[in-house]
Amino acid sequence: MPTILLTNDDGYFSEGLKALRQALSALGRVVVVAPDRNLSGVGHSLTFTEPLRMRRVEEDFYTVIGGTPADCVHLGYRVVLNEEKPDIVCSGINQGPNLAEDITYSGTVSGAMEGRIIGVPSVAFSAFGREDFLFEDMAIVCRDIVKSILDRGLPEDTYLNVNIPNVKAEEIKGVKLTRQGKRAYKEKVFKYLDPYGKPLYWIAAQEFGWQAQEGTDYWAVINGYVSITPLHLDMTNHRALKELKHLGFGS
Repeated sequence: MPTILLTNDDGYFSEGLKALRQALSALGRVVVVAPDRNLSGVGHSLTFTEPLRMRRVEEDFYTVIGGTPADCVHLGYRVVLNEEKPDIVCSGINQGPNLAEDITYSGTVSGAMEGRIIGVPSVAFSAFGREDFLFEDMAIVCRDIVKSILDRGLPEDTYLNVNIPNVKAEEIKGVKLTRQGKRAYKEKVFKYLDPYGKPLYWIAAQEFGWQAQEGTDYWAVINGYVSITPLHLDMTNHRALKELKHLGFGS
């Protein structure tokens, strides 16, 4: 029976996490290790400057006090599973999409990245929507993808970023293998004053600005398809190596 390590960045109380846990339980043992709070936008960070605590919620279900998704994968693997590698690491289902450059901020995607770093096939799941999420329907899609990974594996150094339209399972048109898209950033910084007159700042997205280029992650989900984008750990811009040599940066 396969072991599935499950995390997220919305917190252990998230409905998306609960739905995914339930769906994946049909495939094997599901061990949940998730943050104690919402950490959307935390990215791929590990906690080195302070200790972490872990609380058992129920059997095979833990929350890490103050921990990030990457922390949760580490503690799940090294503490809960006693350094016995799971068969797969899953992250999500995130309440909202992780498309284009947003994947660099995503704690959800970073949970899957950390799984790949420890040498385990990994996948991140996100919902393309803002409210009234149909997590149970999306969890069916997630389960089928996880089963395929367990049966067939993934290429070396690869993890998957999956975005799912927020529609009934039977309304999904199919699955598309996609490339990472692009978006124009339009965040704004709001300034407030605390009760003592000291300034406070809040960064918020005003417009997402995704570009609907055919073959991209965003194009797939707005057209009713599940988007599967293969990502990898090697961040080298290989196309730029020759150009930089030509420009005299090195040999």
